[in-house]
Amino acid sequence: MKIPNNIPLISAPLIKFSILNRKKKDPNEFIFTGESKVEEIDIQLFRFTNEMLTETERMKPEDIGSLSNDGQMDWLNIYGIHDTGAIASICKKLNIDSLTIQDILDVNQRPKFQEFEEYNFFTIKSILPSRYPEIESEQISFIMGKGFLVSFQEKRADYFDHIRTRLREGIGTVREKGSDYLMFVMLESILDNYFKTLQMLQKDIDQFNLIDTKTDPSPALLKTMELYRRHVSMIRKTLYPVREFAQIVERGENSFIELRHLKYYFELKDMCITLIESCETMEAEIVSHINLFFSVQNQRMSQIMKTLTIVATIFIPLTFIAGIYGMNFSNMPELDWRFGYIAVWGVFLLCVGGMLWYLRKKRWF
Repeated sequence: MKIPNNIPLISAPLIKFSILNRKKKDPNEFIFTGESKVEEIDIQLFRFTNEMLTETERMKPEDIGSLSNDGQMDWLNIYGIHDTGAIASICKKLNIDSLTIQDILDVNQRPKFQEFEEYNFFTIKSILPSRYPEIESEQISFIMGKGFLVSFQEKRADYFDHIRTRLREGIGTVREKGSDYLMFVMLESILDNYFKTLQMLQKDIDQFNLIDTKTDPSPALLKTMELYRRHVSMIRKTLYPVREFAQIVERGENSFIELRHLKYYFELKDMCITLIESCETMEAEIVSHINLFFSVQNQRMSQIMKTLTIVATIFIPLTFIAGIYGMNFSNMPELDWRFGYIAVWGVFLLCVGGMLWYLRKKRWF
């Protein structure tokens, strides 16, 4: 089968899982389950109100003090979570529970939401639109409390550069609202990347319609389509916890989100539903293509078997006649007949013509 040049062939899964060992002798020992994506931890702090903003970069874990002082809003962003000692030190300064610390470091877990007395914890998988066979993915964790938001990123990325610009230049209402609105804007940015990734993925899937189904499907192409389906399924499953979190907020069961900001989380839920429905549609489309190719392959196999059956059916009487005159008995009068050889060939031709006429009449071909 001829494959369009712009369809990438995938040969590897998207995510490699590393299992967290929970049988630890020391309960204060924390384990990072991912791969280091930065050389060292980089910490950035934005402290702001509607009238002022201070930005501190290249902070050290020991420089971090208490957050949310004197009615100010604090956003602490941390790049790199591979240094378990530094992450644990930062979290303990902020009175973060040890279960939350391990959840931050366990990057291969399902996205989740937990509510504690002093903060909410939420973790999500973030993806960047990129060409297959790989999708850039990382886990981003949030700790949201009254007047502060802490975000943990595996690597330095441009997810929130537009938010930093708004804060620095006082654009929009980010500096006027609390940590719940800031978290909404950040989650909105992450989901926007999901839209872009699915849009790029849909363009590749649309190319399957251009493939010639009159020839046998390529095994490599069928494998590619199956891996596309697995990627889309993974994205869909990643979005379910985000929708569940938005539904919890919608029911008014969260004490850290103001009533005036509920409408923003309703929008998050609608975005998640749209993304999930898009994933389901794409999965169905891929499965449809796979079934079509298998149907084409089965139809071609049936055609081949029918052709072989026709040939075998035509040669059955010819083989029977040839077998009779190949027995070499002495008293076979046709063997001494002058026109015996020509007569046998005449019978052969009559049999072939008769069989072709009969099979044609039965519409075998």
